[in-house]
Amino acid sequence: MNEIDGGVAWRRLFAAVLLSMVGGVGMWSVVVALPSVQAEFGVDRAAASLPFTLAMLGFGVGGVAFGRLADRVGIMPPLALGALIMGLGYVLTTLTPGIVSFAIIFGAMIGVGSSACFGPLVADISCWFLKRRGLAVAICASGNYLAGAFWPPVVERAINMWGWRATHIGIAIFCTATMLPLTLLLRRRAPADTPTAATGAPVQTYAAPQQALGVSPGRLQTLLAVAGVGCCVAMAMPQVHIVAYCGDLGYGVARGAEMLSLMLACGIISRIGCGYIADRIGGLGALFLSSIAQGAALALYLMFDSLTSLYVISALFGLFQGGLVPSYAIIVREYFPVKEAGGRVGLLILATVVGMALGGWMSGRIFDMTGSYQVAFLNGLAFNILNGAIVLFLLMRQRGAERTALARA
Repeated sequence: MNEIDGGVAWRRLFAAVLLSMVGGVGMWSVVVALPSVQAEFGVDRAAASLPFTLAMLGFGVGGVAFGRLADRVGIMPPLALGALIMGLGYVLTTLTPGIVSFAIIFGAMIGVGSSACFGPLVADISCWFLKRRGLAVAICASGNYLAGAFWPPVVERAINMWGWRATHIGIAIFCTATMLPLTLLLRRRAPADTPTAATGAPVQTYAAPQQALGVSPGRLQTLLAVAGVGCCVAMAMPQVHIVAYCGDLGYGVARGAEMLSLMLACGIISRIGCGYIADRIGGLGALFLSSIAQGAALALYLMFDSLTSLYVISALFGLFQGGLVPSYAIIVREYFPVKEAGGRVGLLILATVVGMALGGWMSGRIFDMTGSYQVAFLNGLAFNILNGAIVLFLLMRQRGAERTALARA
């Protein structure tokens, strides 16, 4: 029986979303804990942003390693290993005496462990769908935003009641107890290839970049990686600093946590919508539309800073930027073979989290230098323009290759 696009694939997708939502706490708890950690360790905003920076780097490096492992042995072992590493990391952070050791553990264990629940999982799901691949990838990637919608208010209230150390112990227990059983639902290996023709030969479901875009696979990977850095430096400014930004404006960190949750909840809608669009216009087209929309939302942050406007803009930012990261996974499956999916998606996720890490640190550093987030928003907008320019270049190459093919025909 052909499992591609079938009931097995959709049940697998449901389990993947749950895993991504639970494991995604590794990306978002550090953002909410930033003010408490900064106050306890007595450091400036840039130093307090270091745990997020290292967590993102660990998330990216772990995604590449776990993605390549999943290409070889399936997705279940990386997921189980990631859950154990992340749980242990949360426990060890409670024993740290300062910001440096806290940040190192967050990057080397929590960031790395959490990475198994995003890039490798998205790549695995992309191998189980053909007709609705864009939609399936977007739904799977939305698990990370479900984590962003669920975890910030939970973590913020827990920190207020018990402190960040006790909260981390609770996270470790909950994640380990829920993630390990869920991995058993994904023990079946992904199909070695896409459906076969009547002759038994595999059907190629990707367009080689040399013919489709007029660029080599290596050059395409490099361009997409640079674009990923650009879009996520821009994305990091609101996502990493909205809690602290609201505190600085006098609205309180609780309002900032609510805005972050709202932002990521709206991101779920845009991710699914972007997947639906990508199934019709392709991953590059969906990526370009998301890039333009994210830039527009960043510009709005420069113009308005009242409490109501920040809630509205945060919702818009979530609606506009959610489709960016899943688009890279869709592009990989459009232009590269299935046997390379885990590794190549992992490399692009690494590029995006490098952008998140760099953007989180740069924004904090700019704030320390200027005493304001206005220049940091401008910096994010500049990197967003870089992303849009690269994607536009690839779209133009695509159109040129299509015209050449038509002329030859």
